[in-house]
Amino acid sequence: MATTTDSAVRAKTTVDEVAALLARPLFELLFEAASVHRRHHDPNKVQCSQLMNIKTGGCPEDCSYCSQSAHYATAVEREPMQAVDEVVADARRARENGADRFCMGAAWREVRDGAEFDRVLEMVREVKELGLETCVTLGMLNDDQARRLKEAGLDYYNHNLDTGRSHYDAIISTRTLDDRLRTVESVRRAGVSVCCGGILGMGESQTARAELLAELAGLDPQPESVPINALVPVEGTPLADVQPLDWTDMVRTIAAARILMPRAVLRLSAGRTEMTEEGQALCLFAGANSIFVGDELLTTPNPAPASDAALFAKLGLEALQR
Repeated sequence: MATTTDSAVRAKTTVDEVAALLARPLFELLFEAASVHRRHHDPNKVQCSQLMNIKTGGCPEDCSYCSQSAHYATAVEREPMQAVDEVVADARRARENGADRFCMGAAWREVRDGAEFDRVLEMVREVKELGLETCVTLGMLNDDQARRLKEAGLDYYNHNLDTGRSHYDAIISTRTLDDRLRTVESVRRAGVSVCCGGILGMGESQTARAELLAELAGLDPQPESVPINALVPVEGTPLADVQPLDWTDMVRTIAAARILMPRAVLRLSAGRTEMTEEGQALCLFAGANSIFVGDELLTTPNPAPASDAALFAKLGLEALQR
């Protein structure tokens, strides 16, 4: 197959084209992805982000992968929303430990106006004052709520598409993919940057993976931030016993995402604890240029800071500083 140039990346890439990209010989795919990455990003800089759960558990959605769903009996217990000063203290520690971006997640199906949303707005304002890039993930929202987040200083809104359209109903029944896309449109209209990606290893076909990437690459404009997650199976959820993701699938998806979305920040997100250093290194070579630091990603484990520092030292990488 002929190589893909940046100019050949169209606003709408077909599923068949993405499937062909994912099926290319791995070294060819890696070479092109790394070349695209170097045209648009510093290959030796990686943004470090930290994610904090500001409201845990009790979510009414039935996402089959999620430990925080009220539909499943998991070890995660419902907790009230964190106080603003607790969140700001966590953000300050994250900054001191080298994080450039602070993300706040609430286990909500959708944003509801009121005291809790007002508290989130205050969190955004105060974290932004620390000089950190700000991101929240709160579920579905409307135009007015997106506007208020923008006015508070929000940089990014995370709202993942999760999986491809053909596999969506097998993973979630309480919302549709189009529900997700409507929220992304509200975020975009408010002038907030979009953080939108998905999860691999949920029993999806290669076609479903191609659908996910085609949907993301076809957003106009494309997302500024694209998290690629590997499923972390959680006991008590329907996906607790799913087969582990092969490391090459993660590398291929990162590489294809880099080719399709050259300017996006690609975030190597959940599932890093199950990857070897070599697998993570290939993902970073292929174009991933952000990782999450800290002990947990919401409710799932994350590599220890010392192991990330050791990996960066071996690869000659540096944490991006604003």
